[in-house]
Amino acid sequence: MPNPAPQSRAPERYNGASYRDGIERVFSPLELLWALIGLVLTIGATWLEAFVVFIDTPWTSDAVSLQLYSLKVSFQVGAVLLTACLGGARAGAMAQIAYLTLGLFLLPTVGLPVFTQGGGLDYVREPSFGYLLGFIPGAWMCGRLAFQESPKLETLAYSCLWGLGIIHVCGLVYLVIASLGGWLKAGIEPFWTLVLAYTVLPLPGQLIGICAVAVMAFGTRRLLFY
Repeated sequence: MPNPAPQSRAPERYNGASYRDGIERVFSPLELLWALIGLVLTIGATWLEAFVVFIDTPWTSDAVSLQLYSLKVSFQVGAVLLTACLGGARAGAMAQIAYLTLGLFLLPTVGLPVFTQGGGLDYVREPSFGYLLGFIPGAWMCGRLAFQESPKLETLAYSCLWGLGIIHVCGLVYLVIASLGGWLKAGIEPFWTLVLAYTVLPLPGQLIGICAVAVMAFGTRRLLFY
């Protein structure tokens, strides 16, 4: 008997539902929500100065006063790491990709600054741009380490340390390449002055900020049971 002819299949057509299913397999709705929250936090924290609070109780008085001490840094890096600790690697990285996209391409066209010194494509000539680029891999690594086990303070702090380290490594590498390539803006300080301004001096305040991020992330994840 002759073999039956193989049945031909109709070509697959575009299906909106299958497309949405594919998107959800890549990014869950919860990750998209955390990415949006992280974007808002990063933009807002850019101009939010980080500080610590001390309770002052003089021996000669029963009055209690609160003393605020500035850490000389913004809470921007803290917002990046907090998003990663709460939303995970993909949400953290996606929030920072959106942040850079808004700052370089979208919001400058309507006159809204996103970065500390404005925005637009010309911002790649700023010495701090390499640190902004480092937000993406730093957030990804921080989020990946933060979700390898159930939340613990030491684990979250460790993941934040990795994220902060990657941010500074990216920033320093960018400074070296930009200095050698000569594309930094005219009038920029010498290389070692930039290293001092963008890595050495902010680092102590950012390390203290990591402690706050770890505590906030630990409390939030315990409260939300994940």
